[in-house]
Amino acid sequence: MTIEEKIPFMMEWWTKAQSAIVACNFRREDLTRAVRESNAMLREGCDWQFHALHEHSVPMLIFSAGIGDILEEIIKQHSQMYANMRVVSNYMDFNHDGMLVGFKGDLVHTYNKNEGALRNSDYFTTLKERRNIILMGDSMGDLRMADGVPNMQQILKIGFLNDNIEERLEKYKEAYDIVLVSDSTMDVPNAILKKIL
Repeated sequence: MTIEEKIPFMMEWWTKAQSAIVACNFRREDLTRAVRESNAMLREGCDWQFHALHEHSVPMLIFSAGIGDILEEIIKQHSQMYANMRVVSNYMDFNHDGMLVGFKGDLVHTYNKNEGALRNSDYFTTLKERRNIILMGDSMGDLRMADGVPNMQQILKIGFLNDNIEERLEKYKEAYDIVLVSDSTMDVPNAILKKIL
């Protein structure tokens, strides 16, 4: 199945999933507790990376086809959201009573996570002079995250291969510059950053 053929099914699945979440009567205050009580965590080394990029004024974009509110809460509980960071994701929409009533904006999914999602934002002006990118992803769809970046000169693609390793390894090796297999750390990306920052 091609990407174009997969997108309608993905949109339908996400729309149904979001409707199911809304039907659970989820409240804004439930978010912090749910993340705290979960086993969600960041990769080892994320805290150092976030701080180092902030200290050197390097913009950091985090594209996620998940739920941005949850991702930001995980970052806040395990590290810190810095001014140079921007999360592009699916965000919950709460009413004035704090009850989840839907999701904001267009759906972000595996195949539309890219720079185009920021084109009309103030953050895009921060990026337009940047020429070099380190792209990190854990799916083949993540390879498109730098699509639309103007004036890009260099891109280093680091792939995290976490499951179906035997089935996916060759494709990852063809698509990514570096493939990290079953690596739950940021050791390799951080070693690269230490050399260039």
